[in-house]
Amino acid sequence: MTDTTRLPARTQLVADALERAGVRGAVVALPDSAATAVLAAGALGCEVGAIANSLVFWADDRPLLVMTSGRHRVDTAALARRLHRTAIVRATPDQVRTATGQAIGGVSPVGHPDPIETVVDEALADYTRIWAAAGTPHTVFPTSFEELVRITGGSVHPVDG
Repeated sequence: MTDTTRLPARTQLVADALERAGVRGAVVALPDSAATAVLAAGALGCEVGAIANSLVFWADDRPLLVMTSGRHRVDTAALARRLHRTAIVRATPDQVRTATGQAIGGVSPVGHPDPIETVVDEALADYTRIWAAAGTPHTVFPTSFEELVRITGGSVHPVDG
């Protein structure tokens, strides 16, 4: 993994979860914020679509984590139909922190207090290497589409319409 002696506490929880899941990609600490896909892509020198945005929604009174490609937005109405949900709405910052233990802009796909139902955007399969947040807006880790699906236990769907 990485030198975990210098990681923020929230990132350490993520690094530990990644290690337990057998992820080999090291957590990378960035000097500047990567709180958005555009910022992360710029910092990492990759396409914005290779950034796996971790977006938390509320679906039928439960949190739903959507790992979406940075190249598009989630169509919540279409996703609700696909998942047979009444409605999917963006979670509040407090709901995000309660569900994940992490703040918006740094939500990781793993390392949450309890398991969260996860959807992985099928568009992420277009990239050999994708990057996801590691618990803070300044930390990320590399992974693959297959590995992201495996470590999250996520279901794969189109999320943009």
